[in-house]
Amino acid sequence: MEKIVMKTPLVEMDGDEMTRVVWQMIKEELLLPFIELKCEYYDLSLKNREATRDRVTFDAAEANKKYGVGVKCATITPNRQRVEEYNLSEMWKSPNGTIRAILNGTVFRSPITTDFIKPFVRTWKKPITIARHAYGDVYKAAEYRALSKGKATLSFEGENSESFSETIFDFKDGGGVIQGQYNTDSSIKAFAHSCFTYALETKQDLWFATKDTISKQYDQTFKLIFEEIYNESYREKFEKAGITYFYTLIDDAAARVVRSEGGFIWALKNYDGDVMSDLVSTAFGSLAMMTSVLVSPDGCFEYEAAHGTVTRHYYRYLKGEAPTMNPMALIYAWSGALRKRGELDGIRELSDFADKLEGACMKTLSAGIMTKDLVPLVTEGFSATAVNTEEFLKTIRSNLEKTL
Repeated sequence: MEKIVMKTPLVEMDGDEMTRVVWQMIKEELLLPFIELKCEYYDLSLKNREATRDRVTFDAAEANKKYGVGVKCATITPNRQRVEEYNLSEMWKSPNGTIRAILNGTVFRSPITTDFIKPFVRTWKKPITIARHAYGDVYKAAEYRALSKGKATLSFEGENSESFSETIFDFKDGGGVIQGQYNTDSSIKAFAHSCFTYALETKQDLWFATKDTISKQYDQTFKLIFEEIYNESYREKFEKAGITYFYTLIDDAAARVVRSEGGFIWALKNYDGDVMSDLVSTAFGSLAMMTSVLVSPDGCFEYEAAHGTVTRHYYRYLKGEAPTMNPMALIYAWSGALRKRGELDGIRELSDFADKLEGACMKTLSAGIMTKDLVPLVTEGFSATAVNTEEFLKTIRSNLEKTL
């Protein structure tokens, strides 16, 4: 077949460790033989972020805004151990956090489901999509470790003579730790619009959960903004589409989710969404089977895998072992980005290719050929064979070629 020609570039953001290695394998085996891949490339490896003093992350995010669609490999967010390991000049911030802030987007994460891998929660029958607010909260918090007695206060000085000051805690018995979080009305509104729009596009019910009974200003602001925007702009659209918007406290929501059949979007604040997306993906089978897309209110998209850089596999790979990492979420990041690029540019062949690539993945799994992480998860009576990453990709390519 002739290679599919692209019009507009994808913004490609390369990453770290094992995912960086598999990223290149996916391109060589499943993409470059079939597509004249047009990408604006940014190296977001930790080494290059150090070399550019993290300028490359900001440039990549701005490029994503310019071209509309990006695809990102997993990257390292350094802790103290990583600072020493990579000899970093400072503890660089999360690339995902930087990109999310610049795009002002919402992260939607959904599991890749199959008939032969059943969720650990026996009531779940349909995928649960986590909508994670991608701005502020603990990820942009100011923190201080107090080492002596003293008083911590929260204060605000507005431009219109508005002022506020309140004691957080009086450390009379010695030091402690203090943290100040923030969010903005504009970001919360963008989050709400993204969630309501995505629910309408996918025709799924939308749940939203905070703890406004305890956080009577911070969390309640989220609740009230969602309620106002829903009533003003989306209630009639939801009713016409036959879907619902539902708010409850986050502890009640957690209990309801476990008892549910799934098939809805669960919108959460930044930290809550971070935690619950991993919980939901693991309960559905594997974090390597979790898709993730960042959607901005102005129509920008950034696709990635929900998992990290798979460090343990990388260290074994450096010792000469064949990679055994599950590449499904990385493949779906590429297929999602290519499908969206095809939709926006009117290239049906590109969108069709993305569908066929995902179909080849599922055909491979349905034949019982999979990486070893999935073998223990299959239902009783299903015959599965564990293969390494290269073998898995070659089988997907064989199945893909049969459809082209």
